Parts: sequence; C-alpha cells; structure tokens
Amino acid sequence: MQRMNRNKRRGLVMLALASIFAGLVSSPLLAQKKAAPPVEDKRPVVVFAAASLKTAMDAIAAVFEQEAGKDLSITYASSAVLAKQIEQGAPADIFISADLPWMEYLEKAKQIKPLTRRNLVGNKLVLIEPLEYTTKLDIKQGFDLAGETGDGKIAVCTIASCPAGVYAKESLENLGIFAAVEPKLAQAENVRAALALVSRGEARFGIVYATDAKADPKVRVVGAFPESTHKPIVYPVALVAGSTNPAAPKVVSFLSSQVATKILLAQGFVILSK
Repeated sequence: MQRMNRNKRRGLVMLALASIFAGLVSSPLLAQKKAAPPVEDKRPVVVFAAASLKTAMDAIAAVFEQEAGKDLSITYASSAVLAKQIEQGAPADIFISADLPWMEYLEKAKQIKPLTRRNLVGNKLVLIEPLEYTTKLDIKQGFDLAGETGDGKIAVCTIASCPAGVYAKESLENLGIFAAVEPKLAQAENVRAALALVSRGEARFGIVYATDAKADPKVRVVGAFPESTHKPIVYPVALVAGSTNPAAPKVVSFLSSQVATKILLAQGFVILSK
C-alpha cells in the first residue's frame, strides 16, 4: 500500500510538471519570441558602374528603390578605376564594366562570382562636336580628322585603360589616322569627363559612346565609327566575390526587367541579355 501511494504521488508530480511545461510552451511571450521576424539587412546595394551608364542607371535605380524599398549606392567612374578599386578591397556588391577585359581581369583575380556574370548591353562609338557646329565628315579610311580639328582638341578618355579610349585608339589606328590625331587628343579620366569637354566647348571634337551623346543636348553627332574598326562594345555585369548583401542578386535580375530594358533602350543601348 505504501509503495502504491508513493507511485501515485510520483505520478501526480510528473503530471504537474508536464502541465507547467505545456503552459510555458504555449505562453504568449514564448510564442512571440518564436514568431519574431529576422533582422532586416538595411545596407544599400553598392554598385560600381561604368561612367557611360550614369543616365540610364540613375533612372533604373529610382524605379528599383521605389518598387523594392531598397536603396542603391552607385559609384560611376572609368571601368579601369573601378576594377582596381574592387581588387584593392572596395566594398562593392555589383560591377558593370564598359568592356570585357576589365571584367575578365577581376575574374582572373577571383574578385567576382563567375556564375553571375553575363553580358548586359552593347553600345556604339561616335564622333561629336559642340552643338553650334555643323561639320560634315565621312568617317572612313584616312579621313582628315586632324585637319578639321585645326588648333583645337579631340576629347577622349584615357586611351591606355579607359574602355571608350581603348576603342577610340583601336578605331583610329585601323582607319590609319591615329598618328596624325594623337598630338591633338585631350585625355580625360572617364568618358563622361570627355563628353563634358565638348559640351563646354573646350574641345573641338570628342569620341564617346552614342549613349553619352544622347544624354547631353549641348553636343551633336558628326558620325559613327564603323563597328568593323574596333572590338565589339560589350558591357558585362557580375556580383562581386565579397558581396554578402542579400538584395544584390535582385538588383542584377532587375537590370533585365521590362522597365530596366525600356530605360536602357531609350538611352540608346543595345540589349544583349534577357
């Protein structure tokens, strides 16, 4: 009988403990803790983009920020400068280059996520002048650009590293006139800086992308350089290897959305990926 009472008491104690535990599990406080949402990552997505993308990317960023509720922080410069900064540890999430070599440079250095890389848009190379001029030039083999320039300057971005400058030098060489125009080149740090020299009337001509000319009402296009005279102008995009921002892949995907495509086309870019 005593053993039975002892077992009965033990059973009652266990039942009481189980009841208390069940009450704790179902308590509002514990339920609230379990249902708490994850902490939101409020960091902006940092984009390093070629300077020639500024007009289009500013418009795309405004739409993305409104729709996604996520801020973008965009740095514009020469692709060469941006690639070097990423290599040195700059905290970027996305890189958009104005040519393939600088993207390949970072890929070889293991500074991008290769599986995220794709070709985004293409562009054209054009000769521009201040709006008040009406020069007629046929851009062909041996055309006299140096003679038309006179004592003035031809604005380009750095021909040794800036993509638009590299394309320009290649085209001028293939047209057989680089040696004649080289002394007249005014080299700027990026293509938008070269555009500004022409826009302000500080250079007689400029060699920029068609999209740059379209973005500035103070310049006019004299003519386009034959695409056969330079390598294809391709803008690749990729996630930077060190990126941990969960919103960065969404931005890369958004660049191929209908709204982004519409903006890029309106600016004069050629769409290369969907």
